[in-house]
Amino acid sequence: MSQRAARKTALATHKKSFILEAAQRVFAEHGLEGATMRAIALEAGYTAGAIYFHYASKEEIYADLLDQSLDRVIAATSSAKGRDARARLRAAALAFFDFYADNPRDLDLGFYLVHGMRPAGLTPKLNRALNDKLLASLAPVASALRELGLDEETARHETASLFGHCVGLLLLRHTRRIRLFDADPRALFATGLDRLVKARA
Repeated sequence: MSQRAARKTALATHKKSFILEAAQRVFAEHGLEGATMRAIALEAGYTAGAIYFHYASKEEIYADLLDQSLDRVIAATSSAKGRDARARLRAAALAFFDFYADNPRDLDLGFYLVHGMRPAGLTPKLNRALNDKLLASLAPVASALRELGLDEETARHETASLFGHCVGLLLLRHTRRIRLFDADPRALFATGLDRLVKARA
């Protein structure tokens, strides 16, 4: 690649990062449904035309943000280690919980998509791609469950159950409703994990 091409690529990457940072602020204030390309452009300090050069829609911007977020989750769960399947299950599941507990803006990304009780906004293609990455972030959990002797279907269902438990506790933590129960959400999640592990002993 020539120096000129390299500079052009670096500039485009820099602009996209500005757009994504601006979009995350706009999504935080208005959600995916209330956000507009014009608002994102204004927040980024660009014209709407400059935004459309990089992204065809706000949904594409959202998908790029969530895609990058899920890459970070995958890195966290895939690097979780343990001496055996039980330890790896606990480490991977807690890595998932801890990532979102430590990165509330990433947690927000998962909720911008939801309007009322129904997901809205993404095309089927984008939705499938992001769902695949979410499943990849939970793959170490499912793998450890299979190592513990669960068949494919049961491991998938237990992974879904752990995911639901995790998201519910994260939401309670994020909204501070957990204070109503005078409880530590991470400790509650860890207790649920320990029960699952003991049941498979």
